[in-house]
Amino acid sequence: MSGQALKGHLDLLILAVVAGDPAHGYAVIEGLRSRSGDVFDLPEGTVYPALHRLEKSGLLRSEWSIVGGRRRRTYQLTKKGERSLSAEWHKWDNFSTAVAKVLGGTPWPATT
Repeated sequence: MSGQALKGHLDLLILAVVAGDPAHGYAVIEGLRSRSGDVFDLPEGTVYPALHRLEKSGLLRSEWSIVGGRRRRTYQLTKKGERSLSAEWHKWDNFSTAVAKVLGGTPWPATT
């Protein structure tokens, strides 16, 4: 699935992946892929700008470390990020429940 298809939801998904444990960028990409059953296979060019935007907005913070001789930037939620994740998760839950109710009442494909 493309980053464009996730527009408006990518931030929520990234925050949810990072909420479990701090993660470096590639681990976020892998978390999105594995937790979605390989549906969200997003390129670095989609995820890294989103990580930087979330950090700039104060929802994530990062720190550099050296792992295996390589520098790695690890992201974790801030308190503001935790509140945002909770609020956005609640909005998503309400939205997805409403959509499921609408779709659940109509056989697919719709017949007349």
